[in-house]
Amino acid sequence: MITDVKLVVHIELLPTPDQAAALKATLHACNEAARWVSSVAFKQRVFGKKPMQVAMYNEVKARFGLSAQPALHAIRKVADAYATLRANIRSGNLGKPGSKRRKQVEAKPVSFRPDAAQAFDDRCLSWQIERLTVSMWTTSGRMKGIAFTGSPEQLEFLAGFRRGESDLIHRDGMWFLAATCEVPDAPLNADPVDFLGVDLGIVNIATTSDGEIMAGRELNRSRARERGLRTKLQMKNTPSAKRRLKKRRRKEARRAKDINHKISKHVVAEAERTGRGIALEDLTGIRERVRLRKPQRATHSSWAFAQLGSFIAYKARRAGVPVVYVDPAYTSRTCAECGHIDKANRVSQAWFACRNCGFVDHADRWGHLPFERSREWGRLPQHPRTRVGVVATRGPVNGPRHSASAGGRTRATHHSQWCPQRKLGYVSNRAVDVARLL
Repeated sequence: MITDVKLVVHIELLPTPDQAAALKATLHACNEAARWVSSVAFKQRVFGKKPMQVAMYNEVKARFGLSAQPALHAIRKVADAYATLRANIRSGNLGKPGSKRRKQVEAKPVSFRPDAAQAFDDRCLSWQIERLTVSMWTTSGRMKGIAFTGSPEQLEFLAGFRRGESDLIHRDGMWFLAATCEVPDAPLNADPVDFLGVDLGIVNIATTSDGEIMAGRELNRSRARERGLRTKLQMKNTPSAKRRLKKRRRKEARRAKDINHKISKHVVAEAERTGRGIALEDLTGIRERVRLRKPQRATHSSWAFAQLGSFIAYKARRAGVPVVYVDPAYTSRTCAECGHIDKANRVSQAWFACRNCGFVDHADRWGHLPFERSREWGRLPQHPRTRVGVVATRGPVNGPRHSASAGGRTRATHHSQWCPQRKLGYVSNRAVDVARLL
């Protein structure tokens, strides 16, 4: 069954000064109406979409000069905001009952910025893609001939796949329309030859089961630099420091987003080329489960693993690559060779050394293989060319074991000595080259 992938295409508007003033006045009016609806709903304890519409629709139109559809969208925006708030409270994202943060949220109505995004449907917004213009409703009347620009791929999506509403966004002096496009995905590969495991981390953003490591050193350094610069500017608190802070805002998020797009594109292309699926860790709720020291909190909170996972998921759907999510519990302590689980197996952040069989390798490179191979322990891999490491039969626990070296050759090793000085765990007391097994 072929389904559609929802993609959001951001189109930059190029309004004239008069058109920009009309768009700004429209956004302010819609958000002022939303703030008023929110305050009234909070006082009357009416949070449903239908009750709000029955009680406030006519007054919103008369008080703020909105036509029918913008008034409805303002009311629906408030109802959706309260629905999201209730969902966050139920899930515990805003703290436990009685906590300070939760009390603050529950004690006041939801508010909206003057420049918050506003939705426009096809009754209020029409696209002339051939002329690269849009026509949209404003508080000053219908505004025609607003120019926009976009890449050829964006224009193709707009012409063929645009559906539903588009959001008007004002950000950093620029105007955008975020249009929703429902793009048909490729037929799903229902019989992948194997799965490409992806281990997500902070030091190494992603590590695949092919042994490819996408290091996060550059991103982490830039984040530390931006964090230090923000601290200095906030402490200075001068007008020029505030201007500098405003200019640099969202820079770190944009850089992380760009890197995540590149990594996800590469991972999906590799899985599609080799006919494999993708296995991802289900890290939902990890921020609430993990307790960290204060110096680690900023680094952990800025870890954009959910964004990378969502990018991989939607790119995989477009390419017809299946994606599965697995429980990552104990994968960093589980030996991919023998299945032995021990906290001592992880001798450092970078290195893994099994206490049982003596296998030694980079920790991130093997962290994803326990869940990838869990169904195969005790027998040969079905597709050895898609795996890194195990390419031969398994010997006794203390007997010879075959593993792939960095240069592609294989080694048969006897693991018997523990080497605390090297901090790599068990090392071989005898290693001889053998013929290539693949």
